[in-house]
Amino acid sequence: MNANNGIISQLSPYSVIGTAEAKKVGLSLRPTQLLLFGNPEAGTPLMVAEPTIALDLPLKILAWETADGKVWLSYNDPDYLKQRFSLSDELVKNIAVIAPLVNQALR
Repeated sequence: MNANNGIISQLSPYSVIGTAEAKKVGLSLRPTQLLLFGNPEAGTPLMVAEPTIALDLPLKILAWETADGKVWLSYNDPDYLKQRFSLSDELVKNIAVIAPLVNQALR
């Protein structure tokens, strides 16, 4: 696991599924896919407390492949978002579910 600028990246044993629109404009891009996870019951209280957190909602997990063929899953560290938006411990629980989701996906 690697944390950088509030981003946690975990190595995945799986491939990235999907195609890149970059090819249509003559560019190349290694496989990359953005997965979105939203829940109004969890997200709304966060946005009531701090409206600008909507910039980071819904929760996102990025699946991406490096030049050597390794696949990583990356997401915003909930503790980073807690600090960035001055969230209470109670509210950060609403976004802390992302780590178990990633860990489950990597099984």
